[in-house]
Amino acid sequence: MNVIIIPAYAPDQKLNQLVDDLKNLNFQSFVIVDDGSSASSKTVFSELEKKGYKVLHHPANQGKGAAIKTGIKYASEHYQFITGYVTCDADGQHKAEDILKVSVALDSNPESLVLGSRDLRNKTVPFKSRFGNAFSSFYFKSSTGKTCNDTQTGLRGIPFTLTKEALSIPENRYDYEMNFLLSVAREGTELLNVPISTVYINNNSSSHFKPFLDSIRIYKEPIKFSLTSLMSAAVDLTLFTILTMILNQNIFILVLIATVVSRVVSGIFNFLVNRIWSFRNYSSIKRQFRRYAMLYMAQLGLSITFVYLLSFIPIHLTWIKIFVDSLLFIGSYFIQKHWVFRRHKKHH
Repeated sequence: MNVIIIPAYAPDQKLNQLVDDLKNLNFQSFVIVDDGSSASSKTVFSELEKKGYKVLHHPANQGKGAAIKTGIKYASEHYQFITGYVTCDADGQHKAEDILKVSVALDSNPESLVLGSRDLRNKTVPFKSRFGNAFSSFYFKSSTGKTCNDTQTGLRGIPFTLTKEALSIPENRYDYEMNFLLSVAREGTELLNVPISTVYINNNSSSHFKPFLDSIRIYKEPIKFSLTSLMSAAVDLTLFTILTMILNQNIFILVLIATVVSRVVSGIFNFLVNRIWSFRNYSSIKRQFRRYAMLYMAQLGLSITFVYLLSFIPIHLTWIKIFVDSLLFIGSYFIQKHWVFRRHKKHH
């Protein structure tokens, strides 16, 4: 048995219709979470409660992630012998038949995270949704090595075995779903993509997703890493430029000294800020610094080598260094995230 969990903020009658449709498909267990909706939506929830459905209420809006966690916590404490939870949206974007498909897949694969995957390559899908999913799918693939066709889907089958993981994700808004997906994928949970219908009602106008603010929340880690890298690069390039102007050496010695000095100073700055701010990982500093130093030496060697090899190009060395280090930056992010500042799995 799976419990249907529906986070809802300011829903209309489509929510009632969805629940009734699911009931007709023999679903028995529902937890609907009113995420601080205004008085104008209370009628919708009252009708559901009168029909006997369980509705939980947040006194104020806390975010979709918080509503999902509230539903999972309640279901885990009040239902026995369940396979897992099926989360779906309240705005009618998920058909009852597709929710059933995800539930059946979860029953057959009780250790897998089941994802209802839409075909977002279709030109009828709003551009912002196609672009957003393409970017997030690329980011997900780069971060985990796994393929997820629809990282933004709200239709998911979450196995009961992932209850603690689902409740431990600190984010409470739209960033919750992406971070939960990243977390379980990195820990080795199998992802099962189940094709579902692609439905956008009125160009997705009912969505409460705020593209700018919610995107910052979802991608805050790489954004913070990028900002830290820019600050470190400013320190690095400033020192490099000054040293190349004041030192009188042959080209190889000049590049060697300027690169080493600037990289040591900026590297220490980068390590401390990434540890404290970007990745917020306070485990063994000795282990982290040892790994960072190894990465730093590798980057240093590659930077020196390629700046020297490209120094024949008739432009200032600073521009060559910017080009080389920009390429090294991409690899550095993933190595730091998955090796230097890797979060070790907690055992419950």
